[in-house]
Parts: sequence; C-alpha cells; structure tokens
Amino acid sequence: MRRIYLVVIGVALVALLVLAALSIAWAWPARGGVMGPGMMYGGNRLSTNVNPIDIDEAAAAVERYLEDYGQKLVLVEVMEFSRNFYAEVEEKDSGIHAMELLVDKSTRRVYPEMGPNMMWNTKYGHTRGMMGMMGNYYRDGSPTADMPVTPERARELAQQHLDTNSPDLTVGEADIFYGYYTLHTLKSGQVEGMLSVNGYSGAVWYHSWHGAFIGMKEYE
Repeated sequence: MRRIYLVVIGVALVALLVLAALSIAWAWPARGGVMGPGMMYGGNRLSTNVNPIDIDEAAAAVERYLEDYGQKLVLVEVMEFSRNFYAEVEEKDSGIHAMELLVDKSTRRVYPEMGPNMMWNTKYGHTRGMMGMMGNYYRDGSPTADMPVTPERARELAQQHLDTNSPDLTVGEADIFYGYYTLHTLKSGQVEGMLSVNGYSGAVWYHSWHGAFIGMKEYE
C-alpha cells in the first residue's frame, strides 16, 4: 500500500509540474499585452532590416493587399513612422474612409491596424457581431458614416483629450470612417501622430503604437 501511495503522489507531482509549465507557456505572450500592439505586429520593435522598404514600396504592398477587394477600395495616404508604415484606405465610390492598415518595414507584410480600426469600424472591422453595443443609434445593423458625434464635435473631443494629456499638441481635420473618426495630431503645426474618436460614444483612442513620425505621402 505504501508503494502505491508513493506512486500516486509521484504522478500527482508530475501532473502539477506539467500544468505549471503549460500555464507559464500560455501566460508568456500576455506579458506584452494581449490587447496591445505586441501581439499584433511583433512587439513594437524597430525594424532590424538594414535595408527597410521605402514609402512607395509600402504603398505598393498595400495596393496588392487591396486587390482582394477588386476596384472597391483605393489607397489615399501612407505615413511612415519609426515602427511601421500606416495606410488610409477609402471607398472609391462613396469617398468614405474604409480601413486603416499597417505595413511591416522589414517584411512588407500588410495587416489591419489594431485599436479603432478593428474595434470601432462597423463595416470593415470586428464590430459586425457587436452592433447592439452601439445602442439605439445602430440598432438597425446598417453601417453608416452618419453618426451622432459630428466631425466638428469629434475635433472638440479630441482637442479636449489632448489639452488634458498632451497640451503641446493640436488636432487636424477628422477623416470619416464607419463608426469613428481618425485625426492627425500636430505639434507646432507639423504631424506628430494620430488619434481616433468614436462616432457614437465620443471616446478617444490615441494610436500609441507607431513610434516617431518620419514622413507621409498622398496617393490617388
């Protein structure tokens, strides 16, 4: 009986060690922030490629990405930051901004931007299954750029946020997306970064994952 008891204890200890190891393995990625940029594009690291792509090569990568949408969407702007390229895409027919994309400076990989583009975009993001969370304004389930928060009000809310958190910054014009707005943030009149304002709740979300602004180019 004593031998059986010891065997059982040994098996239990091994099982506990295995579970502990699995717990560590699952928890490790979360150290970079499960909802943060580390999980989305490699941990906010600068490119280690000695010959990173330039802004036109990033634009070409985005245009190849958009081929899956046919002639429906067009690239309108690419911004270069120290950590990535950022691209704004709009609908060709309506002129409404459709999505925000990031381009890896080393690999040319194009992928949807995290944050508002995924969580607030009612047509091209991940909110299609969460329409009820938008309240009565969105209960019919039809994506629209006609939102309770107007572009002018979005600018006011964005500036109030900056006045509290970054008083040396101001905001530019509001680009209209389905469900939200994105605005450039300016320092001494020059582009510094960007933030977004929810078109239903007025919540403000600063895009903190880009790094330092380098330059931009408009297309179309």
